Amino acid sequence: MKEFSRTQRIGVQIQRELALIIRKEIRTPDLGMLTVSEVKVSPDLKYARVYVTVFGGRLDIEQSVAHLNDAAKSLRHHLSQRLTTRTTPSLQFMHDTSIEYASRLTALIDSVQVKEK
Repeated sequence: MKEFSRTQRIGVQIQRELALIIRKEIRTPDLGMLTVSEVKVSPDLKYARVYVTVFGGRLDIEQSVAHLNDAAKSLRHHLSQRLTTRTTPSLQFMHDTSIEYASRLTALIDSVQVKEK
């Protein structure tokens, strides 16, 4: 079994901490329910891409991601207080499309199975 690399471990830690920080610090009800689905950290630990999914809310997905990117410096500050690393990566929020992709694939498979019957 291969162990996690340092960047993967830090990514998982950032994912956990950001989920808590966003829940406490971002008080915009228009966002709806937001989930941090994955964090990819660069090898030099300077940058982190944070993939989020948004459910409900009055803002569309692009507006929600833009709102998070506007708050990225503040979120990074809160994150730096929780991490034990020397530096805290700059955060870039992105929409995670994997759930929609999986839904489309499931729908395609279901439609093929219905046609075969």
